[in-house]
Amino acid sequence: MDIIEAVKERKSIRCYRPDPVPKQVLEEILELASRAPSAMNTQPWEFTVLTGSVLQDVVRSNVELLRSGAPPNPEHAVVGWPKDSVYRLRQVNLAKQLFELMDISREDRDKRKQWLERGFRYFDAPAVIVVSTDRSLSESGPLLDIGAIVQTICLIALHFGLGTCIEDQGVAYPQVLRKYARIPESKRIIAAVAIGYPAWDFPANKLETEREPVQNTTTWLGFN
Repeated sequence: MDIIEAVKERKSIRCYRPDPVPKQVLEEILELASRAPSAMNTQPWEFTVLTGSVLQDVVRSNVELLRSGAPPNPEHAVVGWPKDSVYRLRQVNLAKQLFELMDISREDRDKRKQWLERGFRYFDAPAVIVVSTDRSLSESGPLLDIGAIVQTICLIALHFGLGTCIEDQGVAYPQVLRKYARIPESKRIIAAVAIGYPAWDFPANKLETEREPVQNTTTWLGFN
């Protein structure tokens, strides 16, 4: 797939077919994605790839904690949006689009809870890539590099007919991942990437999000 086509086609996939993703495909994706840039070639990323019974255990425990009311305790700063900002407006607009596609009304608390739960289930993806970094590094230092490799993973996945969703909810209960995925305390868990073959008939997967025009976000200097 052409790189420009991949950038245009990439989207967050929120439902997957149950077909397993072969280990060799996931390994090739990570090998290629590891060419992503990092500061001074430090490559501050580590991966834990989950599928099968291990992933089922993680999903079950995530959902149990969520339903029990246990507060999430992620190991990195989760993005927040000032109430009256354009960033919050964009987030709200996305939620409205998704709920409209999924036929979830504002008053339907049960459906809204069910939707929230899907994120903690990695949207039922057959495989998950958990990205972590070493605690010897500063908390914010590796994030730019990790963002670069995560985006690269998502683009390469398209070449194999796979979809992805980058999410915080899947790492909201790091104690679950430490228990079942055996990620040591010496590593800071940053993000999860759900990966699998998209279920294209799922309504939310039909969403096409908008982007702010470049002229609204760019200052040009020194051009004639």
